[in-house]
Amino acid sequence: MWLERLAALLDRIWLPPLRFVLGLVEVLGQHLILLFSVLRWALRPPYRIGVLLEAMVFIGFESLPIVLLISLFVGAVFALQLSSALRTFRAEAFTGATVGLALARELAPVFTSIVVAARAGAGMATELGSMRITEQIDALATMAVNPVQYLIVPRVLAGTIMMPMLAMLFNCVGMCGAYIVAVGIQNVDRGVFIEKAQWMLDSGDITQGMVKAVVFGCVLTLIACHQGYTASGGAKGVGVATTRAVVGSFVTILVLDYFLTDMWLTLFAKRG
Repeated sequence: MWLERLAALLDRIWLPPLRFVLGLVEVLGQHLILLFSVLRWALRPPYRIGVLLEAMVFIGFESLPIVLLISLFVGAVFALQLSSALRTFRAEAFTGATVGLALARELAPVFTSIVVAARAGAGMATELGSMRITEQIDALATMAVNPVQYLIVPRVLAGTIMMPMLAMLFNCVGMCGAYIVAVGIQNVDRGVFIEKAQWMLDSGDITQGMVKAVVFGCVLTLIACHQGYTASGGAKGVGVATTRAVVGSFVTILVLDYFLTDMWLTLFAKRG
């Protein structure tokens, strides 16, 4: 009797973590399979440039207003906090340099990816999920049109291309917001603000942020497309797929940000 109770207790302790790990590995494998399929079909004709341009407009141009608005206030509030904190140590001259480094390396690619995932990622998951539920994807297959090539490849390419452009704009507008607050409100010297930013920022910082933006753009569109493409269960299933796409994108972006930063610092230290 006690052996049965012990076995039941062990099942309660070990089975949930084991199932979680196995489910995580399964989801990762599904996304890798989809990524390989995207890479394979991206190199094969026909090349649907019109579909790609539409996806680029949806992901990039239509996300521009919210990205610019958020970047302006992110730079402004970061400069406000930094200038107040650095003034305690008589180092407010480094406000521009610190904001520039933070934007280039971390804030621009991460915030831009989160905004795009919340807006465009949710939209793509909903659109593809609705197409799956209404059997439009099956209809494409019956007409000898590969669904991955027609629906997923343009979106993944568009996200990979547009994300670094949006991140660069985030950098520029964020620095403008920081300049307005630091110079106009916190009375930081204008020349010192610009000089320190130019002195400490280099191409390596910009490159690090752009590499992150490219990876994040590819990953978030892949997650959104996978969730929508595999949706099931009617209208409720579409909602579940959209939620999973947004939450999965957020978590993946933050996890990848750590590992990409660690890899970049390790590579830079070895070169140094």
